[in-house]
Amino acid sequence: MTSLLSRIRQLATDNDLPAHLLQTRQWDGPLYRVRLDNTGRDDTPVGRWVLFDGKLGLSPDVSIYGEGFQMLAQTMGSWQSPQPVGRCPDASVYRITDDEGFHTVHNLLLVEHGKGWLLLAFASCHRFGGEFRLYPDGRLQILMNCEDRLLPAGQHWQSEALICLEGPEREDLLTELATLIEAENGSLIGQVTTRPSGWCSWYHYYSDVSAADIRENLAVRAERLPTLRYVQIDDGYQAKMGDWLTPSAKFEQGVAALAAEIRAAGCEPALWVAPFIAEPTSQVFQDHPDWFVKGDDGLPLPSERVTYGGWRCTPWYVLDGTHPEVQAHLERVFRTLREQWGIHYFKLDANFWGAIHGGQLHDPSATRVEAYRRGMAAILRGAGEGAFLLGCNAPIWPSLGLVHGMRVSDDVERHGPRFRQIAREAFCRAWQNDRLWALDPDCVCLRDLPSQQASATDYHFHLAALVASGGMMLAGDRLQDLDEAQAAQLKQLLALCAARAPSARFESMDFACGEVSLPGGETLLCLFNWEALPQEFLLPEGGVDFWDEQPVGTSIILQGGEGRVIRYL
Repeated sequence: MTSLLSRIRQLATDNDLPAHLLQTRQWDGPLYRVRLDNTGRDDTPVGRWVLFDGKLGLSPDVSIYGEGFQMLAQTMGSWQSPQPVGRCPDASVYRITDDEGFHTVHNLLLVEHGKGWLLLAFASCHRFGGEFRLYPDGRLQILMNCEDRLLPAGQHWQSEALICLEGPEREDLLTELATLIEAENGSLIGQVTTRPSGWCSWYHYYSDVSAADIRENLAVRAERLPTLRYVQIDDGYQAKMGDWLTPSAKFEQGVAALAAEIRAAGCEPALWVAPFIAEPTSQVFQDHPDWFVKGDDGLPLPSERVTYGGWRCTPWYVLDGTHPEVQAHLERVFRTLREQWGIHYFKLDANFWGAIHGGQLHDPSATRVEAYRRGMAAILRGAGEGAFLLGCNAPIWPSLGLVHGMRVSDDVERHGPRFRQIAREAFCRAWQNDRLWALDPDCVCLRDLPSQQASATDYHFHLAALVASGGMMLAGDRLQDLDEAQAAQLKQLLALCAARAPSARFESMDFACGEVSLPGGETLLCLFNWEALPQEFLLPEGGVDFWDEQPVGTSIILQGGEGRVIRYL
């Protein structure tokens, strides 16, 4: 029987390209590249450049997983009935693609079929975004989004490399994918000597945070949780979105002085920055409107005109990463934060907007991917050697090789449905952990807020999901509010983080049972009941509950929406 990989090789190329655009295919093992030559006399615009088009002979009800262009988008379900994993799909909320009669997956497509798995992914996103269009009748289009850029006469483009893998084990294919992506892009993860842990201001104080709040938690941290390394000052310290060096009235002595206090207390300051966006009353926007992505009218483009407009202080305008003065500005801001404020850890949020679509760039030949990557390169230069850059709300594939860590899920909220949503998002991306970047499953939040309340069962699920996710570990509660049991649970999570415990390996994408293999030979069995009704789980002998060390039998009942972690020596 013909393999799926053989069928892919036989699919049609782009029949809609003009005759003077010549495609040349090249296979190198599992890597496939296409060269596109303009043999004509005129520069030619290219929109979406189709590399393959046709049917693979798969049943339309096969299960799939697909990546999104940005962090908040992923796809599961079946080929003919794809379902969003999170709240913000690329096509609807972010308006990245105009899906009509098909569903778009970006840069990675996994298909489960009778003999195992088919994995199709792009090894890079240096210039063009890779897209997979899934049609309900089984048709597949694999294409490059060239954004109507001009291919000059007599010149050529090279496609991003397409990876084609097939095998019985999903996890093994993803491990091979990580190796191939590393080879194509490099990785900054080798610069991360210890996995970050700390405390984050956002999930208790949100934008109302003050310098006094930071000082309070800094003092409690020293008394109760001294292994928390970073104290992260999140959104709310700045006077305006875009004016990152100008503090708000709640930080009257400045963030630099507060950062010095954090270092004097024996830990490291960390800072939230949304480097590509600015609100209309910000100084940077008022002084330099020419630095921003333009609309068709030649004026700075409000992001809400073409995509999701942002979550506060809107409308957002977007710094144009192709503008040399913007690159100098970004480098200068982060060099100031490093050299004068003494900060080396940066949570970079709203990064997607650095790759905004639908606007006019200073360099008309550049794509939105190149605009984002040029801006990020400037940030890296400014942040300097030894910095840690965490991407958040980022374009996933365009960030390859440019960040040390990556948020892989939506914001945590203290509700059972959100705990389950972000767990599924993190589990789908766990293969990236310590290969492409340090994985950030978002904060540990164990205390109710007036507007956010969860049951004990929900919190058990959240704790188990954090164990299974692996990666970074930041606390999100007001530290003095934690009771003794919650503080003890947080300490256990921090110990796993310090030991660089890997992400759990799940046999299937129902994510009911995963194993974490610890360096000392212990195994943590992570169990999840995603359903509303209780479920029985059969266990090997000799297990103890991870949190309280109480023995468990060979069978346990998990309530609806509950998670458990069982330790085996």
